[in-house]
Amino acid sequence: MPVGPRSRRLLGRLARRALGAEDAVRAAGDLAAAGWQVCLEVHGPAGRRHVAELAGRVADAGLAARCEVTVPVGRGDGALVGVLSDLPVEVALAGAPGDVDPLARALPRARVVVGAGEPWAEERCRASAGRRVRLVAARGPAAELAFVRCLNVLMAGEGRPAVATVDPRLIAITGERAAWNGRTTESWEYVMPWGEPTEDQRHLLAAGHAVRVLVPVAGERA
Repeated sequence: MPVGPRSRRLLGRLARRALGAEDAVRAAGDLAAAGWQVCLEVHGPAGRRHVAELAGRVADAGLAARCEVTVPVGRGDGALVGVLSDLPVEVALAGAPGDVDPLARALPRARVVVGAGEPWAEERCRASAGRRVRLVAARGPAAELAFVRCLNVLMAGEGRPAVATVDPRLIAITGERAAWNGRTTESWEYVMPWGEPTEDQRHLLAAGHAVRVLVPVAGERA
């Protein structure tokens, strides 16, 4: 299913920079109407006011059930706990493990973003297998093996894995591991970058899989 014409006009801008909040929420609405799940992924600084405003726009647009917000977490962002726990949308936490994991422990409903190529990725997945985790693929044979090991842990866990890759082989492996573990299509999801959907992405959506599209949003201006 194609996205709406307004989102198509924004695709050229995406190649150059992240979108402003208004354009990003508009694109999210078009994507949700076409059947996709959405994540607005903040690129750059994300202060409390900026995050709260973006989440409010999502909720006001009636998209809270289909759209989450990825918040970049840095050192000293523990003060975000109060803000994030009160947001009307689901959030994902991205950043260095030492910054993300303490905040995640205080926010059990938040999604944790884990890069398959980062050190201790498998251990982080084991520690978070009962919650929402986004596993992000990385390039290289070692990273691919780590991806599969992390995937096995998450699919066997009780949480809701989200698998971010555009590699057809890793997409196929993900589907196989989900079936092996008796996963229903509602219990996990694929994650894809925003752009004109490929035939493979359309096929996944048409087959009943949950596919979440990442839309980049500009961070707070200094």
